[in-house]
Amino acid sequence: MSLLATALLLLADAPVAAAPQKFAAISGGWTVDLRVDLADAAYTQPMDLTIADDGTVTGSFYQSEILAGKAGRAQGRTCIAFRTTDGQGLYHTSACLVDGRMVGQTWAEGRSFVLPWTAERR
Repeated sequence: MSLLATALLLLADAPVAAAPQKFAAISGGWTVDLRVDLADAAYTQPMDLTIADDGTVTGSFYQSEILAGKAGRAQGRTCIAFRTTDGQGLYHTSACLVDGRMVGQTWAEGRSFVLPWTAERR
């Protein structure tokens, strides 16, 4: 076998490194700070995000499954938007990654409020 054929055979058997995930910076576990005022007692909830390379968002937030969601990147920011429910109303959430933390807001459509929040990686 020629040296070239041997080299090609070795390369074909070598493990291929996984390509970096397009939205790896926001995928994973987050702890969301839901305090209305930063002087209030701590009140946090988990947010777990899985973002496919096509931008589809799945996971959970505030112990509710993400029903539909998308992620996108533009103007130097990586952001998500998704919908959840508590069984009585819809919650529309969006956030962007800013300096390693998520800065977002949730609109509780049926309860008529918007709550800004921040989140840190777990």
